[in-house]
Amino acid sequence: MSGGQQAANWLRQQERSNLTILRLMAWISLTLGRRIGRLVLYGIALYFLFFSPQARCASRKYLGRALGRWAEWSDGYRHVLSFASTIHDRVYLLNDRFDLFEIEVHGAEALHAALAHQPGALLIGAHLGSFEVLRAVGRGRAGIKVAMLMYEKNARKLNATLAAINPAAGEDIIPLGRLESMLEARNKLDRGYLVGMLADRALADELTIAHDFLGQPAAFPLGPFRVAAMLRRPTFFMTGLYLGGNRYRIHFEPLADFSQIPQAGRDAAIRQAQAHYVARLEHYCRLAPYNWFNFFDFWQQRR
Repeated sequence: MSGGQQAANWLRQQERSNLTILRLMAWISLTLGRRIGRLVLYGIALYFLFFSPQARCASRKYLGRALGRWAEWSDGYRHVLSFASTIHDRVYLLNDRFDLFEIEVHGAEALHAALAHQPGALLIGAHLGSFEVLRAVGRGRAGIKVAMLMYEKNARKLNATLAAINPAAGEDIIPLGRLESMLEARNKLDRGYLVGMLADRALADELTIAHDFLGQPAAFPLGPFRVAAMLRRPTFFMTGLYLGGNRYRIHFEPLADFSQIPQAGRDAAIRQAQAHYVARLEHYCRLAPYNWFNFFDFWQQRR
């Protein structure tokens, strides 16, 4: 089974969550407070650790690479609890409860400098930490709106989930795979939006390039970088790392400025930007190893 198929299987497992339960959890969290809502997470993390053997095995393999040592059960628990915490915090971040969190921002100067030259920029991230905290800071602190580009099937499912938390939160999701997708993304960029994509999971039939990642080659999709080149905007690596408790730290780092790259050099620039992306992703996986939320065998070779 390919890495893309493994990712699809994991996504299907994630989608089994009942929206009624999610709505109930959102109500409990917003009505009774984050502290009481968080009490439920410890049991969820234990349950997941004991009753999801494939995900537990994948977590241990990844953590061994990122930590540079054997991953203990306590490491696996911390990994799952971090994941559960970021999911739980979506309830507050998507309802504009920024007052509950301490959020540091690093690298915003380069981003603002790019926006001063032309409206809009692209953010390429991963399943590392929280993307919602980036959207929250964009909307609530910097006066910048953030939209998300994703494949249409995943967009529909995410919109259903977001609707259980805050129906307005799905307004800035742009589904890929439609004729008007690039036009919609370009329009948002022209209006000064930051448009985000995740670039660490490939679909089963998507074109990928293998890069050395945490000591072994892994397949990364080219699609997000091709989209960035088509949209011709400055492109930044992004991550919103969860630091425990109510603390997050956001990082922005320049990857490429596709607005300045001629057509003849675009393919080379795409590959260079992807290689830079993988290197920065590895850096942050080592820096904050419990923030990586791909609970499948990421290094499994395609056949």
